[in-house]
Amino acid sequence: MAENRLNRDLESREKKTRKRSWSRPETLPTPDPQDGWSFKWVRVSTRGNADPTNVTSKLRQGWEPVKALDHPEIELAVVENDRFKDNVVIGGLMLCKAPQELVDERNGYYRDQSRNQMHSVDNNLMRESDPRMPIFNDRRSKVTFGKG
Repeated sequence: MAENRLNRDLESREKKTRKRSWSRPETLPTPDPQDGWSFKWVRVSTRGNADPTNVTSKLRQGWEPVKALDHPEIELAVVENDRFKDNVVIGGLMLCKAPQELVDERNGYYRDQSRNQMHSVDNNLMRESDPRMPIFNDRRSKVTFGKG
């Protein structure tokens, strides 16, 4: 009985693999990650109108345009803007990169700004509180399920 079996090395699983399902393509491709760098898409135009104010603002913040030659994994069909012809521009958005330390510092700055604003709102709210009718500032949420 054992003589009729085929050797397992001769069997192939290629025919047994599942057919790949369709998934919606991404509008903006994700570049290959690089150590120490963070990527961001920056608006260079809206409805065909250039937005130089936004571009210069992001460049002053430390974002650098990414060259198309540095990321061959991103396929470009058409050069949309002659000003940024060497860069990766898709749908009015240009791929830029910045050092991760700079991005972390920026995120920390805005996190502190937000925290300070919340403290200010809380202080203003508690200033209006009266001992006869106190204001409770409870920012906790609780999930409950119905009893069905």
